[in-house]
Amino acid sequence: MRRKIMKKIFFASLLILGLSLTSCDDYLDINKDPNSPSQENMTPDMMLPAVEVNLCHSYGDFLRTVSGYFTQYYAQYFGTSNYLDYSQFNMSPTRSSSTYTQLNTRVLNNIKTIRDLAKADEDWGTYLAATVLRAFTYQVLVDCYGEVPYTQAQNLDYLTPEYDEGTVIYDGILAEIDEALDKVSGTEQVATSLLLPGANASSWIKFANALKLRILTRESGVKDVNGLIGALIDEDNFPSSNVELANCWKNEAGQANPFYMEDAFASYGASQQNIVLNIALLGTMADYEDARLQAYFSPNSDGVYTGSVSGTNFSTTASYKASYWCRPNAHYDDPVVLISTSDVNFYIAEYYAKNNDLEMAQQYYRMAIEASFDNAGVSGADAAIEAYPLGSNWKQAIGIQKWVDLSGYNSFEGWCELRRLGYPAMGAVTGDQLYNEQTDSYNPNLYVPGTLYKPIKCNTALNGGILQRFPYAESSANRNQNTPDYPGDSAPVFWAK
Repeated sequence: MRRKIMKKIFFASLLILGLSLTSCDDYLDINKDPNSPSQENMTPDMMLPAVEVNLCHSYGDFLRTVSGYFTQYYAQYFGTSNYLDYSQFNMSPTRSSSTYTQLNTRVLNNIKTIRDLAKADEDWGTYLAATVLRAFTYQVLVDCYGEVPYTQAQNLDYLTPEYDEGTVIYDGILAEIDEALDKVSGTEQVATSLLLPGANASSWIKFANALKLRILTRESGVKDVNGLIGALIDEDNFPSSNVELANCWKNEAGQANPFYMEDAFASYGASQQNIVLNIALLGTMADYEDARLQAYFSPNSDGVYTGSVSGTNFSTTASYKASYWCRPNAHYDDPVVLISTSDVNFYIAEYYAKNNDLEMAQQYYRMAIEASFDNAGVSGADAAIEAYPLGSNWKQAIGIQKWVDLSGYNSFEGWCELRRLGYPAMGAVTGDQLYNEQTDSYNPNLYVPGTLYKPIKCNTALNGGILQRFPYAESSANRNQNTPDYPGDSAPVFWAK
């Protein structure tokens, strides 16, 4: 039985990391590709770290970068234009193709192999870990594209798999998590992991519960999952610290934190820089002197904080050169955070707010913001809570404070929650009013704290709103006649309708 499974896996899976490698350094080099991987080396201990690193490279690099522009955490650096289209709320089918391919081949295909091997050996701890990572990856894909192949994916019988609706995929991955949870007690061993090193199944159960909470909360606006969320919260078995890939990044090209490497940070021979602080994030945080700003961004060359404008790169100005703007505080060894403690507490606060238990909602709202400040290594949570107290408009309070929290480490989830909760909302001031490219007139004082604004030269398909989804990836659509018609940049994914 084992030999038949191994033979099928060998021909079906796309192994992209050296399976015989044993050091963390080698796992971090995602470009290594053995010419002839041997079947006997295809073990979960070799493969699980490779999957984790590839997942975190996509999630912590491309998805963090582009989402930072879509949420107006970031604006485009002076004189460069690499990401100016993101700054104008644009995404093309080509731009996301390599990330889509990496998530499908280097992550999902290899997870299938791990699950098949673990199931054959009744290695249920590893089976749970692989299932949680599979569910996490599909959550990300749905949140990007709305619809992707799922029921027919990773199956050689379907070379052009059908796309499934997002709600079908969400329900499917929840069922997969529950099926894997039913097989473990918590004491089972798990294959070698960089994400939760040395942990047994109990830690992966907590990760699974946190992921279920995220998925169910996303669904809660379009279907009744209140009882399921309540049962999870009553169980109270969530991670006590962030679920993150940490303590393995190296200060070397190809092995540092992926976001750090993406924007060069003048460390590995590249000179191109793109990301600066957006006036929306700066104006909101500065309004109540939020100390997290100093943890998330560096002041400019004059020691002050300035915020740039979405949709422009100030390339023709004589007044606002590169040194005028503020850059992210990024480090080669920063973790890639998949789910944070503040994230979990915000979800719980939302549950109680929806159920009209304001006392419990306020308790978890405070816990979420305090966790956010703790994660940033600064104090001052009371000022943030007072600036946006949790009351009748809980969506605004949670939405804005979650937006601020996620700006420092997880832009992708910030974009998701912005689309779902609707806060910060789009204000009346526009990017053209904040900065006039013809007259070189910059008026940051026009910005209203706690709002977004229409970028200069914004994507016209959005009608003044934010980008709601990615176009279907070129790497899939060009090869698959079952790709559906694209509903448009302004069409929400299922949970944001």
